[in-house]
Amino acid sequence: MKKYGMLVDVYYCTGCHSCEVACEQENGLGVGQFGIKVTEQILDEKSHLMIDYVPYVTDLCNGCMSRVLDGRRPSCCKHCLAQCLSFGPIDEIVEEAKKAKKPIVYLR
Repeated sequence: MKKYGMLVDVYYCTGCHSCEVACEQENGLGVGQFGIKVTEQILDEKSHLMIDYVPYVTDLCNGCMSRVLDGRRPSCCKHCLAQCLSFGPIDEIVEEAKKAKKPIVYLR
């Protein structure tokens, strides 16, 4: 079976949580269950406040494999307003990560 990965370019994430909602609806997850979850990372460096939003993939993520095998993108990637999520074969994701500003790669 082909290995897949998800790339998150944290630089562009706005923290809108669209990925969470799309995942919850696609997979019928209950309250407090997430396949992808957006967290806030707040850095305060000498009166210079920086906030990063970091989507992370949880154990409940199934990569929307039924969608992927149908030739469609995972629901979180499709509905990401900032288009900071990518999903695909791991070798392609690793190459794409080299061009990202603040990449995080998750293996599925």
